[in-house]
Amino acid sequence: MAATIRYLGRVLIHRQKHGLSKTTCQTPLYPCSVNVWVPSRYFAAATKPAKSTKKGVKDKTSDEKTDETEKIKSYSFMEGEPEDDVYLKRLYPRQIHEVEKAIQLLKKFQILDFTNPKQGVYLDLTLDMALGKKKKVEPFASVLSFPYPFVSEINKVAVFTGNASEIKIAEENGAAFAGGTSLIQKILDDEIQPDFYVAVPEIMPELNPLKKKLKKRFPKLTRKSIGRDIPKMLELFKTGHEIKVDEERENFLKTKIATLDMPSDQIVANLQAVISEVCKHRPLSLGPFVVRAFLRTSTSEVGRERQNIHMML
Repeated sequence: MAATIRYLGRVLIHRQKHGLSKTTCQTPLYPCSVNVWVPSRYFAAATKPAKSTKKGVKDKTSDEKTDETEKIKSYSFMEGEPEDDVYLKRLYPRQIHEVEKAIQLLKKFQILDFTNPKQGVYLDLTLDMALGKKKKVEPFASVLSFPYPFVSEINKVAVFTGNASEIKIAEENGAAFAGGTSLIQKILDDEIQPDFYVAVPEIMPELNPLKKKLKKRFPKLTRKSIGRDIPKMLELFKTGHEIKVDEERENFLKTKIATLDMPSDQIVANLQAVISEVCKHRPLSLGPFVVRAFLRTSTSEVGRERQNIHMML
């Protein structure tokens, strides 16, 4: 079984060169976008069992071990790429590639690992939430339409309106639920569980009892879930994909962007759509918003490890 691959990205403004040797970066997709960097795949040799020590032979003292560790730490990076499959990765800088190359490597390793070619491709972003003067960007959630959708299921959308003609329009355009204040108690009692909620402006004061229940899915202008054009809102939310910042980690966003069997250009386009939407939540004048990114697949060993760490937080 082939080993783990990790995908690392960082934002570089003004096309600055990174400090690592023999590395290049692509032109940013957007002013605060991510350059996805990918280290070469690491291979590790099996660890040999420890030999039993003979009586009378003492282990090295802690001071000697410390000296050896310091010597290793003092080594500078090796030039170029490793020539063998087994090597000490601490002696080599991370090797970086453009987004297209990262996707090619994902596809290549899927073949080597004999895993599902239709598995998900995920983008993990670490964000700089600082706004200056002790202010920060609040954890946000957005809904976007991918240029190349990869999910066939239709989201269930509830439309809040007290107007009978608007209720009819909502139902004709695919709303799962449509109505006025009569929907409030049903939602509080979990009798109905829509995926998204949209509303006309006039009914908003009556929806306050739902704020605590719906949290970030409560209708909001900035999320395009309040408006007069009900068909347009339904078009977005029925097929839309939600991205949101983790409320516990507060600066981490993880989302699925494609399936691995999709053409590379479609995966890139979907990635660009996510970056573009994320960058709307912080002024560009403050510098890079996305400071690190990982591109991974469902079955990657790194992916499983990262998910487990997230669950323990």
